[in-house]
Amino acid sequence: MRISKLFSKTTREIPADADTTGHQLAVRAGLINQAAAGIYTYLPLGWRALQKIEAIFRDEMDKAGGLELHMPVLSPNEWWAKSGRDVTMGDVLFHVFDRRERKLTMGPTHEEVITTLAARYIQSYRDMPLMLYQIQTKFRDEPRPRAGLIRAREFSMKDAYSFDVDAAGLDVAYKNMRQAYINIFKRCGLEAIPVEADSGAIGGKDSEEFMVITEAGEDEIIFCPACNYSANAEKAVSVKEKVADGKPLPVEEISTPGMKTIEELADFLKIPHSATIKAVFYIADKQFVFGVIRGDLAVNEVKLKNQLKCADLRMATEEEVKAQGIVAGSASPLGLKGIKIIADDSVTSGVNFVAGGNKPDTHLKNVNYPRDFKADIVADIALAQAGDKCAKCSGALTSKRGIEAAHIFKLGTVYSEKFGATFIDEKGASHPIVMGCYGFGPSRLLGAALEQCNDDKGIIWPLAIAPYQVYLCPLYREGSKVDEVADKLYADLQTAGIEVLLDDRSESAGVKFNDADLIGLPFRITVSPRTLEKDGVEFKARTEKEASVIPLKEIVAKLKLTIVV
Repeated sequence: MRISKLFSKTTREIPADADTTGHQLAVRAGLINQAAAGIYTYLPLGWRALQKIEAIFRDEMDKAGGLELHMPVLSPNEWWAKSGRDVTMGDVLFHVFDRRERKLTMGPTHEEVITTLAARYIQSYRDMPLMLYQIQTKFRDEPRPRAGLIRAREFSMKDAYSFDVDAAGLDVAYKNMRQAYINIFKRCGLEAIPVEADSGAIGGKDSEEFMVITEAGEDEIIFCPACNYSANAEKAVSVKEKVADGKPLPVEEISTPGMKTIEELADFLKIPHSATIKAVFYIADKQFVFGVIRGDLAVNEVKLKNQLKCADLRMATEEEVKAQGIVAGSASPLGLKGIKIIADDSVTSGVNFVAGGNKPDTHLKNVNYPRDFKADIVADIALAQAGDKCAKCSGALTSKRGIEAAHIFKLGTVYSEKFGATFIDEKGASHPIVMGCYGFGPSRLLGAALEQCNDDKGIIWPLAIAPYQVYLCPLYREGSKVDEVADKLYADLQTAGIEVLLDDRSESAGVKFNDADLIGLPFRITVSPRTLEKDGVEFKARTEKEASVIPLKEIVAKLKLTIVV
């Protein structure tokens, strides 16, 4: 491809609406163009990179025994009502209506469609195990599209689904798909780690996310260097050490004028935050919930939502708190009636806590669970943090930022039971199909690659997914043979099967070199009067600082060995 014929332009200006480095580079290098918030046109360079990623996906899915199909974007909204996800995913669903006013849903994922399909075609245990996959455009009405391709409203997704007769079969499919995903990241040249994750609106039992490590990530990964435990912060657990021993003392009311926060209270009483009990208030599916947790910990709202089994969870407003007769800043669960109470299990690992007195400027000393109050639910609802002790080995937890590029789930029979997807076993008995779900976003992987693989000059493409492999940069000078040599080398590289982008513009060396670094192809070859004096070309890998002069007659062979055409 000649740059003069390429349908895109590089730019030195940083786009005002690009909020991460990778997003900025995608626009500046001419990979994508925004049509609307979270909706992009892939320009030729970006589209070539995405196609290469999808080709790797297909190869690994086929090796893992997958069969590719293609499901529709639109599906009847009744299917989403049947699964219950018209409620649990309601905020992100796009809908359209046909001419008869029938409501159709634009797929953000395809569990409903694939399970309906399975119910029709899988009849016997002989039809399984089975793995089906597709690469399809998905739609989600994200409230805050960000980071370009990382969180878009229209995006490419590879989703695969396994169908088995039992949990043992699911374990095999899950393991195979997990390895396939590890292979994909390795082939794409990206650093990624699998972490324990919350299953969210997909549902099911166990799940893992694959995180591409980058500071631009919107997820926090908690991990233990000592034992390799890793989990999304939404799922992570840590040791909550017992903070106090001793005999429970009688409850005592104390005056705490103006003390409304844990920080103020602890400073006033000269006690650690862990000696206090914190009250937090939520609305779960329109029900008021009183949350209780030790004062040195924070509530993990994903864990809280899972324990409450609610579709919607949000912080209660000041007015909603007052309507319950609760005094914010001095609240505790003691004596409350008619209000749902959920307590973190940290309140059971200590004695004689300080809690709110349920009236202004007043707190209570020596509050103990379960002597002084009881909760409807006691569970782990705390956010694990860097510095906590690992629950597996007691090592110190640490954290990194990451981008979720893939997620695998053991669905079990969650969907097959709802959609009547059953099979007949060898004895003639009917059972629900055991399912797994495996999502991986090619477009998000492209965005994640741009966030992870860059420097202050531009993109640094991993070889396997680079739009082209070589940037051929002739520096023309009137009266020289640069153009003749560059055109022949361009043809020779293409004949050898090497993908080359020829910068045939009449621009200065500075402009061409800057664009070469910005676009970031793996190798740059420069042809100039100076290099031709030595019968050579200048060769430079994008990852290296220095260039070297290679004999012209050897450069094609060198690249074939380097790229392994």
